[in-house]
Parts: sequence; structure tokens; C-alpha cells
Amino acid sequence: MVFHGPSLKVNPNFHIHSILERSKNLSAESYPEAKIVRSFEELIQQPEVDLVIINTPDVFHYAMCKQALEAGKHVVVEKPFTHEVEQADELIALAKSKKLVLSVYQNRRWDGDFLTVKKILSSGMIGRLVEFESHFDRYRNYVQEGTWKEEGDKRHGVLFNLGSHMVDQVLQLFGLPQSVTAHLAILRDGGEVNDYYEIRLQYGNFAAILKSSYLVREPGPRYSLYGTHGTFHKWGIDPQEEMLKAGRLPDEDGWGDEPQEDWGIINTEWNGLNYKGTIETLAGNYTAFYENLYEVLVNGKELAVKPEESRDVIHILNCCLQSHEENRTVFL
Repeated sequence: MVFHGPSLKVNPNFHIHSILERSKNLSAESYPEAKIVRSFEELIQQPEVDLVIINTPDVFHYAMCKQALEAGKHVVVEKPFTHEVEQADELIALAKSKKLVLSVYQNRRWDGDFLTVKKILSSGMIGRLVEFESHFDRYRNYVQEGTWKEEGDKRHGVLFNLGSHMVDQVLQLFGLPQSVTAHLAILRDGGEVNDYYEIRLQYGNFAAILKSSYLVREPGPRYSLYGTHGTFHKWGIDPQEEMLKAGRLPDEDGWGDEPQEDWGIINTEWNGLNYKGTIETLAGNYTAFYENLYEVLVNGKELAVKPEESRDVIHILNCCLQSHEENRTVFL
């Protein structure tokens, strides 16, 4: 509930009716108005519940989405949508057949740094893009015990975890690539799942390079944009996750604002002028996901995160696995 609960709590158009906890009552303090249930079946059988949010280990996403849709509920599911493209296609068809809304929580579309990158690219400030590079690095030189994210098959680990965000962002910017080349690795001693990847998505006359590692103690730029007229580098990461983990709510003044020391640096020739300096990061806003969802459910507006888009993310992630396993570039 770190991400979903606060956005719902500050939105008067939603009421948190029930929360599933198998044995504990941890949610009672933050959401005393909510009923605690002990099974998913009990949750989805309640007629008062219109929307089910599935925030579980991703191995359960497909089955729980299917159950909730079959029970007549609208569904939001955490990323990654599913593990297999065929599972995603089945869920999309099921939601359409029942005239239900199905969406995936791709919240990092509303990271401030990504919104800033998106604006720089659309403005043409660096000319024609020749290379896009994005990093989502961490420093954790040990294998964390007691978490499902550190065990499982090839679809567990950093690729389907952080890669779901990074690939989604690139597809939002550029659409589907022509080809995918990926290298995966387990870098940490005793590791069971991939904790490193390097992905190259080829788009004709430019490439998008995505990298993630759990062994980066001194991180480089989060984003690097290289164009025919200039370069943009952005360090740091959107502050919203840490703000939410600290118990802050996204209705406070200055929510999503980034400190000036984390603003990106641009060096470019734009409209005949040479410019080198900082670019203020746009404020991030995770609440936009549920604001849009309300408008979709009540007023029939267009869905911001369409399940077909998240299905494409799963397709690219599986192409990454294929590329690594077969040691070749996969053409779409």
C-alpha cells in the first residue's frame, strides 16, 4: 500500500472499502475505515466493491486479475502486468467482453525526471536524437533474505521488476523498437535471480539503452540524451517513492518537487543560441494515475495506462530473455 493507498486516501472520489491481509492487521492504523479481509475470494465477492487493486508478488497477477474480472470488478494490477504475453492478451479480452476497466500501475510515467525528459525531447532542444540512455541502479551488495524478489525463475529479478518501468517509459516516448538486444547477469555472490541487465532497443537512426545493476555505489546520470545539437544529463531519482515511504501524503504543498541540486544539465544550441545550464525538473505526480482512473470509470474519459501498452512491455521483456538466452538480436 506504499504507492496506492496514499493516492486513494487524498482523492475524495475513492473510498477504500476492504484490504486483504492474510493474518495481520497492519493497515488498520493508516486506513481505519477499511474492512480487513482474510481471503481474495472474500474481497472480490463483496457487492460494494467496484475496483480491485492487485498489489501482490507478480507470479499471482494473472490468476488474481482473472478472478477479479470474472467477479465483475474493474482491476488495477501492479507491474509487471503478467509474465507471458498470452496471459495479458487473455485478460485484455476478458475485460473487454465484460465491459470492465483493466489497467496496470505504471506510476513512473509520472516521475518528474521522466516528464522533464519527455518535454525536452518534444521541444527539440537537443536536435535530432541519436542516443537515449536510462539507468535504474542501486547498491545492494548482498542478497536480501525473506523477499520473493530474490528468488524464483528467469522472470523474477531486476528485469521484470525495474525493467517494467524502464521499458514502459521508452515505449511511451518512441513506440515499439525494430529490434531488441539484451544481456542479463547475476553479479552478487549467492544470487539466484538476475540483478543486472543491459538492453538495447534499436529505432532506425537512434537507439535506446537501458541499464540496471544492484552493484552501483556511485551512480552516474539517470538519463542521458544525445542529439545533433546538444546533450542532456539528469542525475538523481524522483523523490516521490521516498516521500511515500516516510509516511507523507501526496496532497501536501510542494509534492513531487525535486531539490535544485538534482536538476539536469543541458549543453545545446537552440534557436541559434548556445546554452549550457540547468533545467528545472518538473514536479512528479503519482496521484494522476487515480485521477485519470476516476474520470474513466465515471465520465468515460480515455484511459491513461491502457492494458495493451503494458502487454507490449511484457512482449519486450520476453524478447530480452530470448535475446540473452540465444545470444542474438531479436527482431520484432
